[in-house]
Amino acid sequence: MSDNYLALLGTKGGPSVRPGSTMPTSSLLCLDGRLIVVDCGLGVTRGLVDQGMRLESLSLIFITHLHSDHYLELGPLIHTAWTTGLKTPVVIYGPEGLASYWDAFLTSMEADIVLRIEDEGRKDLRSLVEIRTMDAGAVHDEPGLSVTAMRVEHPPLVDCFALRFAAGGREVVMSGDTAYLPALADFARGADLLLHEAMLGSALPALVARVGTDNDKLMQHLVRSHTTAEDAARIAAEAGVGALALNHLIPSDDPDYTADHWHEAVRPHWSGGFHLGRDGLRIPL
Repeated sequence: MSDNYLALLGTKGGPSVRPGSTMPTSSLLCLDGRLIVVDCGLGVTRGLVDQGMRLESLSLIFITHLHSDHYLELGPLIHTAWTTGLKTPVVIYGPEGLASYWDAFLTSMEADIVLRIEDEGRKDLRSLVEIRTMDAGAVHDEPGLSVTAMRVEHPPLVDCFALRFAAGGREVVMSGDTAYLPALADFARGADLLLHEAMLGSALPALVARVGTDNDKLMQHLVRSHTTAEDAARIAAEAGVGALALNHLIPSDDPDYTADHWHEAVRPHWSGGFHLGRDGLRIPL
């Protein structure tokens, strides 16, 4: 197993899951052997296990923003890791408000947690988890690993972050959810890999029609809060990154739009290494 890779566990933009669809956003980054989970959409636990990760080794998690497709399974992941044998601390970075989610999750599972402590002799789960509020700038620093955050534009939310990870001579940047943001090119400058969210503009009317909203609010949100594949490619080119990968794909489950459509959108603006996200894809670094 490579000590440096990015595994895309869930690559779908948005929280809904339909027959045949991919799963919402989550990733596993391994740098110099250090395992880091980024976002915890529905399916993250199964995705980590499928990548060969032992859940009891869970120790560092980043949540980029508080949309459900990025943190819905955070609590269940940690609880499942605990029942699998987790005994060591877990540090979770996320926006203001994440601690309230965690407290509410603990309350919802209090009967089970207390029972397992008393009946199975487990260490108290509540003592293992530390929530740290994230802001722009240097976020995490430990021997051999540094993490920096940049606030991005994903209205109506304000606390949304891109992340830059550096360890073992490798650097990876993840855009998080964001509208087209030219300043992100400076943040990603020279990274080995840029993982950027992306949507196909031509596919949006069909997506909105399929969701069935009776107003134009969803379309307005998509246009003002996300980045087209073309613009993600422009960011990669401006940043001079080693390779570009696309995730949080909008849409990811419409059979009328295939990998060819994504490649056609990217190709005029980016000629370097390219990875179109799919669940379970592991990208060596």
